[in-house]
Order: sequence, then C-alpha cells, then structure tokens
Amino acid sequence: MLLKNKCAMITGGTRGIGYAIAEKFIQNGASVAVCGSRPETAQKAYEKLTSNYPDAEILALSPDLSNPKSVKEAVDTIKETFGSLDILVNNAGISARESLYDYDPDNFKKIMDLNVNSIFVCAQAAAKIMKEQGGGVILNTSSMVSIYGQPSGVGYPASKFAVNGLTKSLARELGPDHIRVNAVAPGITNTDMMQAVPKEIIEPLINTIPLRRIGEPEDVANAFLYLASDMASYVTGVVLSVDGAVMN
Repeated sequence: MLLKNKCAMITGGTRGIGYAIAEKFIQNGASVAVCGSRPETAQKAYEKLTSNYPDAEILALSPDLSNPKSVKEAVDTIKETFGSLDILVNNAGISARESLYDYDPDNFKKIMDLNVNSIFVCAQAAAKIMKEQGGGVILNTSSMVSIYGQPSGVGYPASKFAVNGLTKSLARELGPDHIRVNAVAPGITNTDMMQAVPKEIIEPLINTIPLRRIGEPEDVANAFLYLASDMASYVTGVVLSVDGAVMN
C-alpha cells in the first residue's frame, strides 16, 4: 500500500502502459482518475477497473490535453471528488515511423502537441494544486529513443528528448515547492501495439536486449510506482530507463 491516501491522475490511462500504471496504483491504495482521448475509451477502462477493484475510488475523464481550460476543469474535478491531487502521470502520447522525405509537417505538429505541449499544460494545472497542498509528484513517460534516437519518424524521438528536458527543468523549478518531477523511459514493451508487430521483426529486436526479452507493462508500472511513492522521496530530475539494458 505504497500510495495509500494518495490521488493520481493518469493521462493515456485506458490501455497499455497507462492502464498497467492505473492498476498498480490502485493495488497500492491510490484513488485514480484515468484519462482517455475519448469518453467511450475512458468509460471502458473505468468499467474494467471498477469490476476488478470494486472497493477502489476511480474516476474516468476525457479532457482535451492541449486545452488549458479543459485540463483545469479535469484537475478541479479530481480535487473536488477525491480531496486532493497528489500524483500526475503524463503518459498520453503517439509515435511515428515516417521517413523525413515523406513526413507530413501536420503529423509532426500533432506529435509535438500531444507528446510535449500536453505535458506542459497538465503539469502547469497540477502543480498549482500541488503547491497549495504542500507538495506532489509529476511523472512523465519518456522512451529509450529519447536516449538513442531512431532511424525514422523523427517527431517521436524529438518529442521524447523534449520530455526529458521538461522533466529535468521542472524538477529544478518545482523542487522548492516540494514537487518531485521524474520520467520513466521504457524500452520495447509488450503492449497491444507491439503484439501487432510480426514475429520476424520482434525476434531480432529481442537479440539486442541483454535480458533477452521485451518488457511487460507491469515492469514499467513498477518503476512509476516507485517514483510516485515516498520510497523515492529524495529522487527528482531523473529519467529512469526500463529497457533491459537495450543495446543501441
């Protein structure tokens, strides 16, 4: 029960890593608001979570993460419902694989809007509440490509490099207000998106990982749990790799 009496907001919390984080937080005593891109996806995650954890306090929201007014309404709703907002997990994001030669500038902007701008908007709204409360935790989902880059789809690694910069800078800025800011950089993880990748592509990737397996969502969720908890009370400004020591 590492998060007993804590309240968390998780963007991109309806599936994959975000849903695993929601489950891990609930299992450790937190009240959780899962945020999805659409009301129906948020409601579906809510129904699944409440079925599995009938005694937990769970909320489903679908704010426009690029809209400060929409995000403020969401964080205000969370505080009114649960009494506080102690943990923000900025997990919502999209990826890309287009070659630079074919890259649609609108798609590049779309990635930056969700992967970078939404973190700024959500962090700003949450930090104001956390400062009033006397502290809190902001966690961002980065990626191993923020360290190594990737050979196509430059928007995605560029956005995750920016996530790392936001994380380190906000840790320094918000530290005096007792708000810790960290990021988790997952490697190849067994989400529904990865399950759609052909085996002949997956196998060579596994050979680049010293642990000789891809990560599970729970592996990543465990890192978020640690950083969200008081066990990491003196940890801030860190980008924690959870990638099996993948070899670039």
